Amino acid sequence: MAKTGTTTQGLRAAIERSGYYPTLVAEAVQAAVGGEPVVSYLVHQETTFDANEVRRHVTVLVLTGTRFIVSHTDEQAADATSPSPYATTSTESVKLDRISSVVLSRVVANPESYTPGQLPREVVLTIGWGAVARLDLEPAACGDPNCEADHGYTGSSTADDLSLRVSEAGDGPDSVRETLAFAQALSEATAATTTPR
Repeated sequence: MAKTGTTTQGLRAAIERSGYYPTLVAEAVQAAVGGEPVVSYLVHQETTFDANEVRRHVTVLVLTGTRFIVSHTDEQAADATSPSPYATTSTESVKLDRISSVVLSRVVANPESYTPGQLPREVVLTIGWGAVARLDLEPAACGDPNCEADHGYTGSSTADDLSLRVSEAGDGPDSVRETLAFAQALSEATAATTTPR
């Protein structure tokens, strides 16, 4: 389930509607947002299955005039560190000029009959700001098939700070629309920043 909008009150209401520890989540998000007006937000709750356990978590993305805020809350079962179930909430605040990429991947059924404005069946929003990077390395080689020299490694680095998948089947068409709207607002905001890196 995803909810999007543009006001602080709407953000609080979307967190409440998610039903996932709303008081805890709202307090963490509000502390990160502070007094800044909310430009856009997205609340995405996801349920995953881990062996024979059901785990829920919620991600809240907030765009203000100067920052991108991401909050993530997970619930954990009782374990060796805690005799009772517990939740972990983290927030990160990123200046807009630090965002290096906003990638929106769309999965469209029957692309041969696609019409403008048609809703994708799935979207994946990936946002990078340099906190996490993925390195893909492989042995380097030369063009000589008989060469046995060590040419070191070659590879690529990909920013991969946040990736959020939303599907029509799992989350509903409104969630896909809301993710598209948030991605557009974030892309426009990062394009408008002119501060050099």
